Amino acid sequence: MGTQGHHHQIDNIEFNVADIARSKAFYGQVFGWTFIDYGPGYTEFRDGRLAGGFTTDGPVRAGGPLVILYSNELEATLRRVVDAGARISKETFTFPGGRRFHFVDPDGYELAVWTADQEAS
Repeated sequence: MGTQGHHHQIDNIEFNVADIARSKAFYGQVFGWTFIDYGPGYTEFRDGRLAGGFTTDGPVRAGGPLVILYSNELEATLRRVVDAGARISKETFTFPGGRRFHFVDPDGYELAVWTADQEAS
């Protein structure tokens, strides 16, 4: 999640994978994606239009990747998510370049919202 996105728009998708090297080899070979490593447990990918990531930070999820939205005001967005009835599945945490939280919508889909560090912007 290296660049700042647009407020309340889908900004990133994240795949929990069993083996980052294997995922990089597959998507690089098949689709020509490029990668930036952020340590042993996270690699950012770019497909030429959209950025995303491969992580080993959780179990491989059947059903697809984690959709990540961007917010200019993370705390305000968190309040709106809670007020609308969503459940917070991962409290706000920091990572290199920003902060994010995860929530589960009323239908059970998990999404995340992130914001860039103001100092990095």
